Amino acid sequence: MDDEANVRDSNGNVLRDGDAVMPIKDLKVKGASLNLKRGTVIKGIRLTGDDNAVECRIGKKTIVLKTEFLKKK
Repeated sequence: MDDEANVRDSNGNVLRDGDAVMPIKDLKVKGASLNLKRGTVIKGIRLTGDDNAVECRIGKKTIVLKTEFLKKK
């Protein structure tokens, strides 16, 4: 539980497994022909061992996003 308390979005809200998040700006995903537009809802995130990153699925791709570019929905 202590690890989860350290994972926070850009506004300081605590993120947990299964939360929905939105990018706060347009993001280009490296290694994929995919651009995430600002405000796109991403559901069902998973926490990683890193306090500054979360894992999520977009379509059939699994990507890791930095929490500094996300806000909790």
